[in-house]
Amino acid sequence: MPNPTGKNQHAECPPPDDDVVADALKEYHRRGITDASIMAELLLKEHAIKISKRTIHRRRKTLGLQASGATTKALPETTKRQLVLDELADDPLSRLGPNLLRERILERTGIHLTRDSVRGEMKLHDPEGFEKRAPTARKIIRVTLTAIGPNHEWSADGHDKLSSIGFPIWGVRDKWSIKWLGLWVVPNNRRKKAVAYLYLRLVRDLGGMPVQSTTDCGSETTRMFALATALRDLFSDLDSEESPAHRFMRSINNITIERGWLRFRLALGDTLIAIWRSGSHLYNPMDEQHLLLHDWIWPKFIQDELNSFQNRMNSHVSCTDRNKAMPSGVAPAIAYALPERHGGVDCLIPVDRDVIQSLMDEIGEDVIRFVSLEYEEKAERVFLDIRK
Repeated sequence: MPNPTGKNQHAECPPPDDDVVADALKEYHRRGITDASIMAELLLKEHAIKISKRTIHRRRKTLGLQASGATTKALPETTKRQLVLDELADDPLSRLGPNLLRERILERTGIHLTRDSVRGEMKLHDPEGFEKRAPTARKIIRVTLTAIGPNHEWSADGHDKLSSIGFPIWGVRDKWSIKWLGLWVVPNNRRKKAVAYLYLRLVRDLGGMPVQSTTDCGSETTRMFALATALRDLFSDLDSEESPAHRFMRSINNITIERGWLRFRLALGDTLIAIWRSGSHLYNPMDEQHLLLHDWIWPKFIQDELNSFQNRMNSHVSCTDRNKAMPSGVAPAIAYALPERHGGVDCLIPVDRDVIQSLMDEIGEDVIRFVSLEYEEKAERVFLDIRK
């Protein structure tokens, strides 16, 4: 329709060639977000960009971003099959179901496939996998979890299944949204300083701390307890007597993160151990050069896999549970970013990042290093040269 006045009726809308909008839409696509209303809210909240749903549809079309139905219909059968086969090859223990496999394809390639198309290929090429993943008779008794919003409570814990090959894990998960806030491979997840350093780094990166953190009663968490208590007293007016900044409980009762570890083990942990063991005959721990290279390359590989797992789980839409007091049927990353849509309130307590950084500097980054900084820099240079 002609516009004789020459005035743009959507003055706040960025131009079609705006790189920020394009990059954001591509990122949302990679995370599996295809709802235009959610994308509009995320753009407003994360980038202060106001844009209509219709404009989002047009921009996505221009960028060639399609939802799963259109993409699945357009792709050749051989291409879709190869995408599934590539992921099956990286899952030798058949731990991943159709939804998780579909999310791995999306993360690695940016291609949306329908669940039914992925499931059909898996049934054809790995029918035994469905039997392996069948629920067992053993059931875990569940209890109702409650929180008022993101950052009300963080659940933190170490995971020792990879300790058998020398790579313990430590992680933090938000209770309300069940979003993974961090997953790290560390030399020792039972060192007070390592746990404290990672906790502080997360607080620094987010610019705030939770109302309460929760861990088991291990001795490695005592320093984290002291830091959480001191920092909350410094940056908030909450009464530690009425509501403690940190709470200890038995591991089996720390449900938020324990459930996360179960999914991690089934989807990735056992596979990492199998991959390591398949090549362990090439590794001589008595050879110093073998040991150094092993302790540099494996944490790097595992951390990349942890980052990918974290992204997949945070973008994974769970089944709707009407009996759940907190969000369900929504990706954790969306619930965390847009709590108002799901009846939550962001409880993050703002902190002074400079104060947090000074505490981190006092502990030192060496507590989470597998090799010296000098060796790491040398290995990185050689690695980049090899890739050229």
